[in-house]
Amino acid sequence: MLTILGFTMIATFLVLIMLKKMSPIAALVLIPALFCVFVGKGAKLGDYVIDGVTSLAPTAAMLMFAIVYFGVMIDVGLFDPIVRGILKFCKADPLRIVVGTAVLAAIVSLDGDGSTTFMITVSAMYPLYKRLKMSLVVMTGVAAMANGVMNTLPWGGPTARAATALKLDASDIFVPMIPALAVGLLGVLALSYVLGRRERKRLGVLTLDEVLEPETETVLVGAGAGASGDRDGAVTKQVARAGGSGSGTDADLPEADDDFQGLDPNRATLRPKLYWFNALLTVTLLTAMIMEWLPIPVLFLLGAALALTVNFPHMPDQKARLGAHAENVLNVSGMVFAAAVFTGVLQGTGMVDHMSKWLVSNIPDGMGPHMALVTGVLSIPLTYFMSNDGFYFGVLPVLAEAGQAHGVSSLEIARASLVGQPLHMSSPLVPAVYVLVGMAKVEFGDHTRFVVKWAALTSLVVLGAGILFGII
Repeated sequence: MLTILGFTMIATFLVLIMLKKMSPIAALVLIPALFCVFVGKGAKLGDYVIDGVTSLAPTAAMLMFAIVYFGVMIDVGLFDPIVRGILKFCKADPLRIVVGTAVLAAIVSLDGDGSTTFMITVSAMYPLYKRLKMSLVVMTGVAAMANGVMNTLPWGGPTARAATALKLDASDIFVPMIPALAVGLLGVLALSYVLGRRERKRLGVLTLDEVLEPETETVLVGAGAGASGDRDGAVTKQVARAGGSGSGTDADLPEADDDFQGLDPNRATLRPKLYWFNALLTVTLLTAMIMEWLPIPVLFLLGAALALTVNFPHMPDQKARLGAHAENVLNVSGMVFAAAVFTGVLQGTGMVDHMSKWLVSNIPDGMGPHMALVTGVLSIPLTYFMSNDGFYFGVLPVLAEAGQAHGVSSLEIARASLVGQPLHMSSPLVPAVYVLVGMAKVEFGDHTRFVVKWAALTSLVVLGAGILFGII
């Protein structure tokens, strides 16, 4: 019974947010609360929620202060050279922009933290997507998939969890998987190329000057099917010179320049004299995070306080910066605490345990010698519907035990368990994804509809490469 209710609760949540019948934060709270009452454990709902909030509180604190820290770094111009470097590579070509998004997300993912990756990637690319009227779900989808592949780094989380759960060395799990993960990353880049070609066909190609200098040349790029009678929604680019005949209306004009402030070289918050201090502070912070000198929430708390104090020594300026980023902080932290209700009910009622045991018990006996393949396939949906902790500490040991009974080593099972990470990074149970969609101003349901099929395909590519190379 709990197995059926667990799957039903997850399916109900996904359907409602994808159809936009409920907001994610409302669905994360109300649906599990309703199911908790339905299974007869409503009296314990408070305990489940408190347990969930307690477990996710450090994550919420980390996200709050990380948003403030990186928001300040963006304000003071730390990432402007990166943005301009990407712009020069992209040349206002939608194809290059999408590929550049994947490359940037993959590079920044080396720090092992998804929230950091998404904040930097969206901050760099969002203005360009907005100005060219490109699809923002393409940006969020590509960034999530690239980060999902890179999330398998030993300090990223899943590999360490697998090593801990099965009492293995993390390097023995990760190093042999590098060829398969490299193929997965190439798959993301290939997909980015395909999606970029689609955007280029829809929008055309502008020059960099047309994008960066709207005051002398207004670029009118239509969007949506039927704008020019073309069934695919491809539209023609029109360039109206300043001081022209005034053809077109205000509705035809690009969005206001505040969408492109990330490139404004004259914004009041820039601190060029403190550039190298901010760069050194950021490198030190990321190094401390990787080396685990202090808990990550503490590091970002200290980093945010120091960044604010040095860059904006006057109290009114500090309050202004905090106010500027308050919306993102509230949205993300609120979503994390709402997700705590969902995870708390799933775990507290025992739904997760029953779901995992049901899946394992229904594996045919003939699949025993192929338990690594089974683990890889199961990791795709299970890491989406469960937290990494639930999968790696609850399900993986059972799968490994079943594999050992048929002569499959725990190392193969552990490697196969990493396959689902490209899809996992878009799970509603991953706090970082709310940073991604929140900063990109994308509806979570839209992101989910777009990314699930492509992320699942990427996971299958990694699995296929692992089998082909004899790693899994």
